[in-house]
Amino acid sequence: MQTLSQTSFVPKKLLWAGWIISALAVLFLAFDAIIKIIQHPEAMTATAQLGYAENLVFGIGLLELVCLVIYIISPTSVLGAILLTGYLGGAVATHVRAGSDLFSMLFPVIIGAMVWGGLWLRDNRLQTFIPWRR
Repeated sequence: MQTLSQTSFVPKKLLWAGWIISALAVLFLAFDAIIKIIQHPEAMTATAQLGYAENLVFGIGLLELVCLVIYIISPTSVLGAILLTGYLGGAVATHVRAGSDLFSMLFPVIIGAMVWGGLWLRDNRLQTFIPWRR
C-alpha cells in the first residue's frame, strides 16, 4: 500500500520546470518582503496608498518573509504554500478594497498560482493529492 508520504520518481523536465517557476515566485516575494522590512520609500508610499499605517509595513514584510522561508524549506513547503496563499489572498482583498487596477488585483493570484504550480510540478505527493485530469 502506497501512502502520500512515500515518494516516487518525478520526470526531470517537470522537476526543473517546478524549480524555475518556484524560484521566480520566491525571488519576487523575497524582494517584496525585503523592501518592506528595510522600509524602502517606495514600499512605504505604496502601503500608505493602500490604506495601511506606515508602522505596519515592517510587520507585514516580516510575516511575508517568514511564510516564504517556510515555503523554501522542502519538508515544510506545503505549509509555506498554504500560508502564502493566505497572505496573497489578503493582498487581493486589499487591492479590491482600495480600488486598484485589475493587474494589481490579479498579480497576487498569478504569484500564488506560481507558488502552487511550481510545488506541484516538483512534488509527486502533491500530484497524487491534486491529480491533473485530461
